[in-house]
Amino acid sequence: MPEISAGSGVSTSGVENNQGHAGRFQQNAAMSRRQWTVVLLLVVSVVINYVDRSNLSIAAPLVQRQFSLAPLQIGTLLSAFFWTYSLMQISGVAGWLSDRLPVGWVMLGGYALWSCATLLIGISSSFAMLFMTLLLLGIGESVAYPCYSRIFAELPQQKRGQANAYIDAGTKLGPAAGAFAGGLILVHVGWRMLFILLGAGGLVWIFPWLCAMPRPKPQSQSEVAPSLPSFGRLLRVQSAWGTFLGHFCGNYFFYFLLSWLPIYFVCEEKMTVAAMSRAASTVYLLIALSTIAAGWISDRLIAGGLSPTRVRRTIVVSGLMVASSLSALAFIQGSPVLSRTIMIVASIGYGVQASNHWAISQTLAGPQMAGRWTSLQNGIANLAGIVAPWFAGLVVQLTGTSRLTFLATGMVALAGSIIWATLVPCVEPIMWEPKQRPEVRDSKATTIV
Repeated sequence: MPEISAGSGVSTSGVENNQGHAGRFQQNAAMSRRQWTVVLLLVVSVVINYVDRSNLSIAAPLVQRQFSLAPLQIGTLLSAFFWTYSLMQISGVAGWLSDRLPVGWVMLGGYALWSCATLLIGISSSFAMLFMTLLLLGIGESVAYPCYSRIFAELPQQKRGQANAYIDAGTKLGPAAGAFAGGLILVHVGWRMLFILLGAGGLVWIFPWLCAMPRPKPQSQSEVAPSLPSFGRLLRVQSAWGTFLGHFCGNYFFYFLLSWLPIYFVCEEKMTVAAMSRAASTVYLLIALSTIAAGWISDRLIAGGLSPTRVRRTIVVSGLMVASSLSALAFIQGSPVLSRTIMIVASIGYGVQASNHWAISQTLAGPQMAGRWTSLQNGIANLAGIVAPWFAGLVVQLTGTSRLTFLATGMVALAGSIIWATLVPCVEPIMWEPKQRPEVRDSKATTIV
């Protein structure tokens, strides 16, 4: 798929901002206290996001028993979130909202919706009500990543790696924290109170966000709001498809570990539940730490003068290549130490690439297209949350072992490395409009000072 050229209305440019309204962030690599506050609040939101979406699996045995649900029904509930979550992003609705409307308010609205949906899970009285509340949860959480990218696209290039690494680390810490705290709550007060406390408690986040969130830049009478680039233009960009498919491959690796690793440890490695919990938490923690470290290192290298193309592509491509070593577990028997070592190395490789793939997309898209680009990318990538556990279950049911699932997951990671290397040749902002009048400004520009 050829890259759109200037003659088609879209071109690439080394200029960091094609509209000028985010230029103040690019000229100064330092971030203000308020900018860091916004990043911190977004990291807190993504931790809560992943706690809310993952705790149904923890409560599933109790929910299944109370409502006398068949295995197919509980499986339907566990997948309900991903259908609306992915659909809202693939359709472009979530991205359109974050690009067209003030991003701070879009984030607040989505957060409030998913917190209320979490609370409603706790008072659901039937399978149908549970199913509907999970659909609402997916709708609310669908705007999160488009909003993150819309905001981070206006941060200095030298800080995007760190900001995105903290967000990605939050996605790993969320399930770990949710499993630990959720287990304690389930034991003492039951599954209903778990969701009521999560939903009601999560709403507290709204108050500091109202104080710190990005504000729309006031538009003077002389300023004319430009029209946003069309969604069709995005679909004609080769690099966009590279980020969509490459992210899917990385997500496949993560969702395989998230959904199947505990089952593998207990059923095939014969671990106790307590030992499984410690082993799985260690893997997730290593991913989070490697993500943060790689994000910091990439930003330091760029601040030192290396190009984003060289730094971010190298990290993403090499990280997924290392992650593909998970395939070796398909051929190892009777060596627990070697198996654990390979799993740790592969997980660190995944964590390294996860720190920079969003920074690539945000740089390519720019503030004009960041929301819709991220929306479609995250929607396609999260289809891996449906495919990876389903395929793993199918393979184990047919073969009686997880060996081929490790082989397949490693090969998907290797495919992702190749996709990033070939379809995303350059990490520079795309000039969506070939010619822009100097006086035109984006009325939705956000200000974090």
